[in-house]
Amino acid sequence: MSITAAQGFLAAGVAAGIKSNGRPDLALVVNQGPRFDAAGVFTSNRVFAAPVAWSRQAIADGQLQAVVLNSGGANACTGRPGYLDSVATADRVASVVGCEPGAVGVCSTGLIGVRLPMEALLSGVDLAQRALTADGGDDAARAIMTTDTVPKQASAQGAGGYTIGGMAKGAGMLAPGLATMLVVLTTDAVVDSPVLQASLEQATSLTFDRIDSDGCMSTNDTVLLLASGASGISPEPGEFTANLARVCWSLARQLIADAEGATHDIAIEVVGAASEDDALEVARSIGRSNLFKCAIFGNDPNWGRVLSATGVTRAAFDPDQLDVSINGVQVCRGGGLGDDRALVDLTPRECHVLVDLHAGQAAATIWTNDLTYDYVKENAEYSS
Repeated sequence: MSITAAQGFLAAGVAAGIKSNGRPDLALVVNQGPRFDAAGVFTSNRVFAAPVAWSRQAIADGQLQAVVLNSGGANACTGRPGYLDSVATADRVASVVGCEPGAVGVCSTGLIGVRLPMEALLSGVDLAQRALTADGGDDAARAIMTTDTVPKQASAQGAGGYTIGGMAKGAGMLAPGLATMLVVLTTDAVVDSPVLQASLEQATSLTFDRIDSDGCMSTNDTVLLLASGASGISPEPGEFTANLARVCWSLARQLIADAEGATHDIAIEVVGAASEDDALEVARSIGRSNLFKCAIFGNDPNWGRVLSATGVTRAAFDPDQLDVSINGVQVCRGGGLGDDRALVDLTPRECHVLVDLHAGQAAATIWTNDLTYDYVKENAEYSS
């Protein structure tokens, strides 16, 4: 199930002392080859963290041999000193793994605007290197957790027997432009880095970019894909991308399922749109409506909040043609009253909202979650 499910990878997760609570806070993933092809996608936030700046540069040549990740501090908005901390982290990993610093991806997650305790972090790198094992994927997944309650891992088998594995962290600040989210994916397939990059961009656009927990985009979002080629299998690009998307979708759903304080996982499906962009805009508008999300938390099928969120978009539709169904009950028909809203059962964890714009043939689905008391409490006390 983990990032070490694919051949050629070692991983470790250790408690370096970055977190004051003594929990695991540093993960190391190492590609043993024989190939070191890699790809990456990053946050589209113009305010981005130092490790994002470093990793973008490191992966520019399509090669990585290791990724180091820390929780307990985002190293974002820390200026030139924070960037030099990322450089020092890559240097230390390179020295213990036996590669060039430019072959090391660096990822951080936690509170923005605070420098990392570098003595602890660098000592943690040494500790993680000594703990590397082919069974270390689970420890690595636990070490990158912040407000997550469970580790997130997934894997898939491809034609011929190659494997794709992955781990993710994230429970808040999940919004398109990647969904604070860190993901490392590994594969033992033989895939050149340009194909790897194209596959990753396509897979993430249909998975991580289709979840939106709270409309807040992180400064640190990073998805890195490493390919060892250890299986010797060269998959057809389309088949590889489909399997990669399966792993990404599993991780994305796990992120939504563990969203801070959430009691409902909500699929917002928009059909009958003039274009996919229109469908996505409507779905995202509904998913970012605090009024709608609060209503679902209260088990209230308040479809008026769905229509009002639809109406503020630029999508093409006739308001008098809108249909809305919630968990299979058509509560709005032709922009007006539909079936009795009392027929809607919102007690299950999963909720399905279907909006038909009657404006075309395009469709799209966004997954979000409800807005609860616990979400407010979690974020009111986040830095305390």
